[in-house]
Amino acid sequence: MALPQAAAGYGLKRTFGESSGTQTFDSVMKADVIMVIGANPTDGHPVFASLMKKRLRQGAKLIVADPRAIDLVKSPHVKADHHLKLKPGTNVALINALAHVVVTEGLADEAFIRDRCDVPSFGKWRDFVAQERNSPEASESVTGVPAKAVREAARLFATGGNAAIYYGLGVTEHSQGSTMVIGIANLAMATGNIGREGVGVNPLRGQNNVQGSCDMGSFPHEFPGYRHVSDFETRALFESAWGVTLESEPGLRIPNMFVSALEGTFMGLYVEGEDIAQSDPDTQHVLAALEAMECVVVQDLFLNETAKFAHVFLPGSSFLEKNGTFTNAERRISPVRKVMAPLAGYEDWEITQLLANALGYPMNYRHPSDIMDEIARLTPTFKGVSYEKLDRLGSIQWPCDDESPEGTAIMHTAQFVRGKGLFMPTEYVPTQERTSGRYPLILTTGRILSQYNVGAQTRRTQNSQWHAEDRLEIHPHDAEVRGIQDGTWVGIKSRSGETVLRARVSERMQPGVVYTTFHFPESGANVITTDNSDWATNCPEYKVTAVQVTPVSAPSDWQKSYQAFSDEQLHLLEQAGASTE
Repeated sequence: MALPQAAAGYGLKRTFGESSGTQTFDSVMKADVIMVIGANPTDGHPVFASLMKKRLRQGAKLIVADPRAIDLVKSPHVKADHHLKLKPGTNVALINALAHVVVTEGLADEAFIRDRCDVPSFGKWRDFVAQERNSPEASESVTGVPAKAVREAARLFATGGNAAIYYGLGVTEHSQGSTMVIGIANLAMATGNIGREGVGVNPLRGQNNVQGSCDMGSFPHEFPGYRHVSDFETRALFESAWGVTLESEPGLRIPNMFVSALEGTFMGLYVEGEDIAQSDPDTQHVLAALEAMECVVVQDLFLNETAKFAHVFLPGSSFLEKNGTFTNAERRISPVRKVMAPLAGYEDWEITQLLANALGYPMNYRHPSDIMDEIARLTPTFKGVSYEKLDRLGSIQWPCDDESPEGTAIMHTAQFVRGKGLFMPTEYVPTQERTSGRYPLILTTGRILSQYNVGAQTRRTQNSQWHAEDRLEIHPHDAEVRGIQDGTWVGIKSRSGETVLRARVSERMQPGVVYTTFHFPESGANVITTDNSDWATNCPEYKVTAVQVTPVSAPSDWQKSYQAFSDEQLHLLEQAGASTE
């Protein structure tokens, strides 16, 4: 799912000139101050979190900006120096308040700005964030974070040595996700924390190989290497290589596809390795769109929730059954090498090639290395990448080209990719999703360590002994006034829909905010999320949904109807299997 990456890519491309993180993961071991914004590394990125905690135990300072008291706030051996417990949806107001302290207290790195950044843009940005309305005191009523805590955190970040920012989907999955990424980039540049070890802007990606997917042009407006489809020279390059005429106008993003399907103008979808029926917001809208299409093809390891709407199901291959590469959040291209024959007979790329040939477009790759050679010919940042080099070096961080033949660990060391770093004002605009007397609480969503994303793989393992269902975390005060106890079944109702979960009363939450995961399809967590999205990229606003929570004694109507639908699909599958025996 690349939509959250779109917001990150947009913000970093505009400010730095490249749609990627700036560091290697090992860089965290040189950080003196670590700021974690909208990410829960111990649950979502546990391998990197272990490295981060090692550095924290060595004495690095930690600032956490999160609505919940995640494990990094306080757990054995690790305690945050500052927990900025902001209200969901107020990220941009918080980053502006932190920047306000930096510029008004003379903490900006003037030498770095003068040498490495676009100075006129800095002047405009400085004048913007210095306004009183962006001060921690003025922002306190918006963010809920005490002004004193914001000032102390800003001073620590600006003066504490090497300072690194790590952020996750809690930044990008907002109506101002792209704006917030720009704000993060502004703060890093203003304090000179770019271009060396121990610093940088580091997005923690939502799924494995999201970075690689986006590198290869999964966005409807870009070719591989983040080059816009409107660029004539780039388009001509690919037209020559592929022997076809390519569109100069961007295609549809996923939310636009659903709208067009319901309008009758988008009739077919090829879904590979994604479960949009469970993972995308406003589930009832998504399912209606899938039902409206004439041809839905799903290629996956398992018959997931989307496969129940498919006209054709094609078997996917696991990482053990195919050759290829994965690219992670540090731009590291790692080889994937087949250790067993695919159970279905074909690797993923072979199925796609067979489909292309059946549709009349000739593809004649003999091996994934042929595809990588084509990528290297057509994509400047991958010019030096080959299977031979990957096998020899073990992995490569792009850019890998004539200047960096073995890859690039740290980006923007001598200058930014765009030349001079660009500062951009980040006006805070409240989300359209507001609380009210009818919907007085804010729901935000996330993940848990033992389950991965929609759970299509991990729910089939013994991991479910640790986390067997999605639960709703609620603050003790909010639970008490509603007559809710730990384990009570509760209805969660939003403007989009209603579902039922079991409650977990928890001090992790702040009053007025509730939280759940989305690992189990029967939970219907995305039935209640809305179709609000980021202004620049259409990334869904998963993190802010106004809801009401009440005790109930039965599943929601949606859960009942979806269970009946699922049972029917499984029965039809059994009948089909019996008829072929």
